[in-house]
Amino acid sequence: MARKAVCKICDQLVISQAVTFAGGTLTINIPAGSYSNGCTYCIVVAQAIPAATTITAPVVITIGTGTETYPLLGNCCQQLTACSIRTRTRYATKVVTDAAGGSFRLLGRACCSPNYALTSIDGTAPVAEGGGAA
Repeated sequence: MARKAVCKICDQLVISQAVTFAGGTLTINIPAGSYSNGCTYCIVVAQAIPAATTITAPVVITIGTGTETYPLLGNCCQQLTACSIRTRTRYATKVVTDAAGGSFRLLGRACCSPNYALTSIDGTAPVAEGGGAA
């Protein structure tokens, strides 16, 4: 069976223009345009996530040259943090608006976040792996 060499890309596919980390927030910038309430958009995070990004940084979206930020929320409406976002990954979202602004909400589950919980507690301070400082 022959495969098509040329395919039309969906109009709802949105490829990020920039990913930045500043002021404790991870910002994904998407192309200028009007993103309609209730519509689904697949956002591809095309750029690398900056190395300085902290795992607890909230993730927001900006549109074009606009300064307004829109939170990226999980499917249970919780604010996503940087540890849930991967580069070169497509996120199916739905735009939800209200009188004050809007948000992008994932249609499915976010990437698995690493679990940094201690394996147990025993009343003493945790010891760093590999010993400690001299």
